[in-house]
This record gives sequence, C-alpha cells and structure tokens, in this order.
Amino acid sequence: MPDAPYSEIAPARLNGFALASFLSGLLCFAPLGIAFGIAALVQISKNRERGKVLAIAGLVLSVLMTGGLFFAADRVASAVGDRFDGPSEYTEVEGVLTDVDALRAGDCFNVEDGELLDERPLMYKIDCAEKHHGEVTAAKRLDGVDAPDSDVARRASEDVCWQAQDEYAMDTWALPDHAEMFYYAPSHQSWGQGDRLLLCVIGTTSVETRGSLRQDTGMLKPEQVAFLRAANAVEFVMSRPPEEEVDEALGKHQTWARRVHAALGEEAKVLQGHAGRPGLEKKVPAQLKEIEAARAQWLRASQAKTPGEFDKQWDRALAAMSMETEQALRGAYGLSMAIPEWLEDGQEDPEDADGGPGRGPSTGAA
Repeated sequence: MPDAPYSEIAPARLNGFALASFLSGLLCFAPLGIAFGIAALVQISKNRERGKVLAIAGLVLSVLMTGGLFFAADRVASAVGDRFDGPSEYTEVEGVLTDVDALRAGDCFNVEDGELLDERPLMYKIDCAEKHHGEVTAAKRLDGVDAPDSDVARRASEDVCWQAQDEYAMDTWALPDHAEMFYYAPSHQSWGQGDRLLLCVIGTTSVETRGSLRQDTGMLKPEQVAFLRAANAVEFVMSRPPEEEVDEALGKHQTWARRVHAALGEEAKVLQGHAGRPGLEKKVPAQLKEIEAARAQWLRASQAKTPGEFDKQWDRALAAMSMETEQALRGAYGLSMAIPEWLEDGQEDPEDADGGPGRGPSTGAA
C-alpha cells in the first residue's frame, strides 16, 4: 500500500501541561509551573507530543521565580528582624523610649551603654530619682543659622548650652566633677529636612548618678540667684576667649578683654548691693577689692599695643583674683565651697583652660 500523502499525516498533539507550565512561569505561579513542566516532559517523551520547548521554558521560568521569591523572602525577613529584633537589644536600658523632640528641661534619660556621643542616640526617659545617664537642661529651637555644622554654629550651640546649664544648675561649684556638658544639634542633612532642635544635656555616665542636679531660681534665695548670675556670667566670658592665638588676632582678644572687664563690673554692682547683708560684711569687700584690681588689668589688656603686652596684662588679671577669696564669699552666701576641678586646672595652667578660670569647651557635640 503506498504511503499516505504528507498533507494527510496528522501533526503531533501539543501537550497541555507544557503550555500550562509556560503560562504558570510567566504569571509567577512558580510551584504550578514546576509541577506542570515535569508532568509535560514525562508525557511528551511517552506520547511523542509537541511542547518540549514550552515545558522546559516554563520549568526554567518557574525555577528562577522560585529562587527570586526565596531571595526576596530572606531579605524581607532580615529587614523585619532588624526592625523588630533590634529593639530587643535595648531591653536592658531602663526607662521608656522617648522621641528626642519630646524631651524637655528637667527630664532624665538613659542611653544604650551610656554612649552619649552617638549622634542622636535612642533616649529612654526615666525618673531622675533612678539611675540615669543624662539630664536635659534645655531644648531650644535654632533659627538663623546658615550652616548648622560650621565652626561658627558649633561655638554658638556650645554657648547656648553652657548658658542654659548655668540657669539650670546655677551653683556651678556644686556640680560633681564627673558632670559634663553635651549637646545635640542638627546635622547639615537634618537641617535641610527641617530639624531645628538643640538639646542641651548634663551627662553623668562615668559615675552612677541618682537624683537631679537642678538648682535653679525656684530653689535658691534671691540674693543667691543674683550673685550666681553675675558670677556665672564672669565664668562664662572668661572661658570663651577667641579661638585664635593672641598674635594672630589681637583685636579679637582686646574685644574679649573688654567683655571680661564689663562682666566683672556687673558682678561688682551686685556685690555692692549685698555688702550690708548679715554674714557678707567682710567677705564682699574682700572680693570687691580683687575684682577692681582685676578689672584694671583687663582694661589695660584691652588697650594693649602688642600681643606680648596683652599676655602680660592677661596674666596679671588672673593673678589679681584668688580662689580662696571667692570660696569664702560663696560660703557666706550659703553656696558650695568645693573648688571645681576645672577651676583648679585653670589656676594651675591658664593656657590649658582657655585662658584662665572658667570652663573649657563642650565635652561633645553629638
């Protein structure tokens, strides 16, 4: 019998599983695509059907899709783990996690491992009677700063926080030596995002601290407040000379000397008003005598013609006042008589203390 004409030979049937596997792979039904692809290859080989290419393509697509899904699931699980497992690392930090924007003067807080120098660390608000790492002295809004991370902005932030601390813990001699000033200012990036918060802090991480260091106007007598404001203003000005050396910026140092002269004058006015108070009759005149001697030297420094002459008058101005006289005066006011470590260092080596009695720069701009 002759062979049938080619046109009469029926083409091999397309395997339905092969098509289903390919479509499942395209539509991201990976498990179905794999199952259909395997079934299709078995049937095609057995029944001599068409669709082997479709089955293989569907199988490959499904396997690749399965790998991609596992990879994505792993990434998501890692992200979720970081998001939710991370805070478990902080479970040992005592206090309630509080947004930095919600902290106010008088709030005490803890941070992980006592690392106050971290940039905006997670802060856990806690009662000041409990052990804590820091205490907020001020939360202020910054305005008018063009470059918040510049040297000018840094010094301005330090000045604001030192002055805030002086109002918060007015008797600076009563602060423990381990108490340090920290501040958290906006970074250049956060400033661009609208951040304007400057948070000023007294950090006490080196020693276990309980209780507040607050000693403000509501906790002191009026005469104590008046004296401390004047004395703190002198301490502040004396601790903030120009950052340049005298021979590099004599004019700036002359201006600074005039500021010290003026601050001492304001302190003298306060003391003159208290000279007749019981217990102050002898201590005030002794302090006034030294203040006037120091003012004369600061005035001469402000008029110095050369850096060498300025340095000479500067040294004489520092020598005109003694810690013992102020110590006795503070005792008469009922204030702390413990000379702070930073002040003793300034007496021993004025150059290491930014020019004399007064606090050094901020411990940290976190």
